[in-house]
Amino acid sequence: MRTEARRAMWPWVASAGFALLIVWSYRGTQVDLPGLLGGEGRHQIVTYVVKLFPPDLSAKTLRDAALGAVETFAISFVGSFLAVLIALPLAVLTTRSLLYRGILYEGRRLGPVSKGIRVGIFVTAKASLNILRTIPEIVWALIFVLLVGLGPFPGVLALGFHTGGVLGKLFGEVLEDVNPRPIEALGSSGAGRLAILFYGILPQAAPQCFSYALYRWEVNIRAAAVMGFVGAGGLGQRIYIAISLFLENQLLTLILAIYVMVTLVDVLSAYLRRRLL
Repeated sequence: MRTEARRAMWPWVASAGFALLIVWSYRGTQVDLPGLLGGEGRHQIVTYVVKLFPPDLSAKTLRDAALGAVETFAISFVGSFLAVLIALPLAVLTTRSLLYRGILYEGRRLGPVSKGIRVGIFVTAKASLNILRTIPEIVWALIFVLLVGLGPFPGVLALGFHTGGVLGKLFGEVLEDVNPRPIEALGSSGAGRLAILFYGILPQAAPQCFSYALYRWEVNIRAAAVMGFVGAGGLGQRIYIAISLFLENQLLTLILAIYVMVTLVDVLSAYLRRRLL
């Protein structure tokens, strides 16, 4: 009876805790909905939105928006490709079934030194992925702007490092969860761990890893636009200039350019998923 009573009470306790968390967060973040949605707040919002229209469709602004969109696309694409190059080897090094335990090691006992080295490699790779994805893209961009200067290159490095950490974790989980039967078959036939990786694990993991990479590319399109605020090139840098100089009509044109670019990338990504997965 006591167990049933505790189970019945648990949803109420969880709901009360969630409500308290919301209240605490609301007060801690100093949310001021009356100030935002009150008369003065609404007036300022409407006034600024009206200033945005009509968008600046002059040849110079359209050319600048197109160049910024191309630059942002290139930053996101090269950055995502770099992220995959970083993520794949680190994901392999964080796959326990390849390093020191699992099907490949059934009936085989590793020596303490060998196992210690393998566990050390695993821990180091895991820590590297944690560091890469813990630091946000915008912070990586600031670091690389200081190291290599302004322009698109620090944006590429920032996206590559942060997204490499994210994809490395996702790829590692996919590699851990593959069907063990092909691995057992290859192992029983005498195949080495490298052959098992290339013929038993990667072919199973490739579709899901490709899907994750496409999704992160979509995310990186938006992130690349934001990183321009710290001098990492692309549309973000132009948006920052438009906001700083109160060029609201140009700002709307640049925002529309981001919308068009993101929509096209979403369509392209969906098309690639249908054709390749």
